[in-house]
Amino acid sequence: MEMDLDDRMFWVAKDSEIKNGEVTDYYFVNVERALRKAGKNPLVTVEVYTRKLPYADEWGVAAGIYEVAKLLEGLPLDIWALEEGEIFQTSSRTAAYEPIMRIQGRYADFARYETAVLGFLCSASGYATKAARIRMIAGRDKVLLSFGTRRAHPALAPLIERCAYMAGFDSFSNIIATKLMGVKAAGTMPHSFILCFDDQRKAWRAFDGALPSDVPRVALVDTLCDEKMESLMAYETLGEKLYGVRLDTPSSRRGEWRKIIEEVRWELNIRTGRKIRIFISGGIDEEEVRELRDLVDGFGVGTRVSDAPTIDFNMKVVEVEGPDGKLLPKAKRGDLSGRKEVFRNIETFHDYVAPAGWKPPDGYEPLLKPMMSSGRIVREFLSIDGIRENLLGKLDRLREVKPSLTLVL
Repeated sequence: MEMDLDDRMFWVAKDSEIKNGEVTDYYFVNVERALRKAGKNPLVTVEVYTRKLPYADEWGVAAGIYEVAKLLEGLPLDIWALEEGEIFQTSSRTAAYEPIMRIQGRYADFARYETAVLGFLCSASGYATKAARIRMIAGRDKVLLSFGTRRAHPALAPLIERCAYMAGFDSFSNIIATKLMGVKAAGTMPHSFILCFDDQRKAWRAFDGALPSDVPRVALVDTLCDEKMESLMAYETLGEKLYGVRLDTPSSRRGEWRKIIEEVRWELNIRTGRKIRIFISGGIDEEEVRELRDLVDGFGVGTRVSDAPTIDFNMKVVEVEGPDGKLLPKAKRGDLSGRKEVFRNIETFHDYVAPAGWKPPDGYEPLLKPMMSSGRIVREFLSIDGIRENLLGKLDRLREVKPSLTLVL
């Protein structure tokens, strides 16, 4: 039998252990030891980037930037980064890549933090990118709720819900995010609640009688009977109090799901229930949202966000201090040496990746902006609602234009 841990209940790192660089890969400890024994600690520039995204249209959302700032605060570093929630691009056709962050400092002073830096950025950007893609497909007028934290380690629940909300989801199910963000959680009822009663109608009445008036009365309508029958039962039971019905139909019972939902809509409409909203959940991904967005009022999205593909960021050296103290372009095979800048035309979403010092045409703005100077955070981070509104505006633009990227040679 495995022994209890001495200093914690769960297998999660403490904030102090992350901040102290204890969640590193062992070879970075070896690197520190070898560099210091050799009397070397060169000034370097490193860039964080990915060459490939798990989506064919090659754009993603940078997230985790704030956490990296808090992680590295106090170290003797200068950092430039994209804003939290900024769109970045990749291009499989060229050698170009867009750095989402650039760090400059003496290598042995921050090498051990690479593991945590990438962990913050890879996970958060993966959640935010998937959530943003679903929001862009759904459009602005559909309700999106994040339901997926039960499919992830509990320690990640606040991060998942934050990323979903900043990427345009209307709310989330996990209440810890309400505590940390001040955004109200949302949810209806599980099948287990219905099964605690010998009749669905008794369950819906109990829900209605116990919950505050500001909680929408959304009835789960697929537990024991077909969706059409239970939807009508819910309407007969709650009447005008019924805000909506949620269909969480298991895949083994869906058949032609669209036709099932159309039946529900039809039967409610001809019984004066046209105002009753229809929400669906259960295995919802981009394909389902695209297929059903014209028919339903909202989606509960779970695993496809909480288990979203991670973004495979790397942190690579691109400049190393020379004998005269100047930084010289230097990179391993397959990388582009030297500092890079990224410029965007916000109307066309065309980006340039260029060597440092290159002047862009009129109408282009730099994406990499100062975040830390000599260990001091110099950026004022936006509120979560500010990040969300900015990103929603960019997603609106992405519906109209095709993003593109040019490498300046």
